Amino acid sequence: MNSEAEVATAETVLECRGLAKSFREGSERLEVLREVNFQVQRGQRLAIIGSSGSGKSTLLHLLGGLDTPSAGSVWVAGQELSRMSDTGRGRLRNRKLGFIYQFHHLLPEFTALENVAMPLLIRGEAPAQAAMRAAELLDRVGLKQRLTHKPGELSGGERQRAAVARALITEPACVLADEPTGNLDRYSAEQVFEQMLELNRALGTSFVVVTHDSALAARMEAVWRLADGVLNPEL
Repeated sequence: MNSEAEVATAETVLECRGLAKSFREGSERLEVLREVNFQVQRGQRLAIIGSSGSGKSTLLHLLGGLDTPSAGSVWVAGQELSRMSDTGRGRLRNRKLGFIYQFHHLLPEFTALENVAMPLLIRGEAPAQAAMRAAELLDRVGLKQRLTHKPGELSGGERQRAAVARALITEPACVLADEPTGNLDRYSAEQVFEQMLELNRALGTSFVVVTHDSALAARMEAVWRLADGVLNPEL
C-alpha cells in the first residue's frame, strides 16, 4: 500500500478523490461528474439527492466499483479500486460493501433464506453457517416466518426487507442504496427504512442512499446534492 492510502483514516470506509465521469455522444463529450470529493465515515448515514439524470446512480456505481471513472479515484477500506484486479475488486465488494436497489433483484427460483445466504456462499462459507446467519438476519428484519418463501410469494415490502438483509449479511463497512424505497408505498417504505436504521445502529454499518424521497433524506445525518456534475453538502 502506498503513502496515499495512508491518508484515509481507519474510520474512513469509503472515499473518492477528484472523481470524474464523462461519456461521448457523437462529437460531444458529456460530463456527468466533475471533481467529486467525498468521504464516508464508519456508521454515517448520508443521502445523495438531485434531479433525474443528474448522475446519482452513476456516482453510486463508481463508488461500488461497478464502473470505472474517467479521472480520479475511489478508495474502499483504504484500498484504491482502480489499482486492483477484477477478482480483487469483486472480493473487496463482497467483504466491504453491500448493495440495495430500487428493485430487489432477488433470484426468483430461490427462497428468501437462500437469497440472503448467497453472498456468504459466494465467499466460500459453509452452507449450514450461511443459512444460520441468514435466518438470524431475516428474523431481525421481521421475516422469521417467511424463510422458505420465494420472492413471488412475498409482498413488495417483504422483498425489499429481504434485500436489506442480503446487503448486510456480510457485515459490510458500507451499504450503497439506490432508491431503496422508491418502489414501495409509504407504509412499506417506512418499515424498510426503520430496518435500515436499526441495523445501522446495531452493526455500525455506513449507508449512502441515493433517493428522491425527501422524508427519507431528512432522516439521514447529512444530505449532499448532485447538480451539474458537482456534489456539495446541503446547507
